[in-house]
Amino acid sequence: MGAATVEQLAKDLQDPGLPEEINRLGRTISRWRTQISSWHTAKVTNAATEANNLVKRVKRAAFGFTNFANYRIRSLLYAGKPNWALLDTLTPT
Repeated sequence: MGAATVEQLAKDLQDPGLPEEINRLGRTISRWRTQISSWHTAKVTNAATEANNLVKRVKRAAFGFTNFANYRIRSLLYAGKPNWALLDTLTPT
């Protein structure tokens, strides 16, 4: 998707005959056209920088845990990819 395609899509979505929500989507796409076309060109995102948010959510979810092993188990479960073989070796207290 080139910059021209993104710009045309944004323009088409800002037609006065369309609902306001669609017009708003067109304006948003127009504002983000550079980033959208860059992603389609390079296939690179800033997802790795967003991992900090996951750490903060895990910390909030584990609030009150005083045992590191329990906190670690909660973190692995929250991240969605626990190593079940490793979890069996831990004994929560």
